[in-house]
Amino acid sequence: MILSDREIKAAIKRGAIRLSPTPDESMWSSTAVDLRLAPQINQWKRPTLGGVDIPIRPADEKYSFPALQRECCPETTITDQGYVLAAGKFILGWTIEKIRLPHHSKIAARVEGKSSLARLGLGVHVTAPTIHAGFGDRTIPKDYPGNPIQLEIWNVGPLDIVLVSGMKICQLIFESVEGTPDIGYTGQFADQGTGTSSAS
Repeated sequence: MILSDREIKAAIKRGAIRLSPTPDESMWSSTAVDLRLAPQINQWKRPTLGGVDIPIRPADEKYSFPALQRECCPETTITDQGYVLAAGKFILGWTIEKIRLPHHSKIAARVEGKSSLARLGLGVHVTAPTIHAGFGDRTIPKDYPGNPIQLEIWNVGPLDIVLVSGMKICQLIFESVEGTPDIGYTGQFADQGTGTSSAS
């Protein structure tokens, strides 16, 4: 079941959802809350060996996305003039907001694009919108605010698009989970954006 704005705010108030910083009223809709683009982005470059492009083999046992990202997707900062995402290009970005979904709260979420940007051809995820119950949840310290969400930003339209730090880039939809999960989210991106993450 998708939560309404009233239910989301009630969940935040009782600590079942942590969203930091607190969104202002302009960021709410009836069943979602907008999230903003952080200034840090990662630009992909092709891995090469002796000037020859190397294909990526994610099915290999030794494949490591964090290692690949460190080598081939360096971080850069969006300038005051913005970042031009050319038609057909793909980058990784982050939300300013940090999310924490305690697994016992029985709430998950999914990140989706905004219609105004989607109609330009701008996507914010590549078949991976799910924010699992337990995302960003740490027992120590108790006031841990959670983790930002990494976005897979792609421009499939014919126009170059200027991305600006702080712009509303996506929306987060919250859903109730039937029953309490046995464990919280422990995937390879559990600590993304923390500085020790496999995705940072």
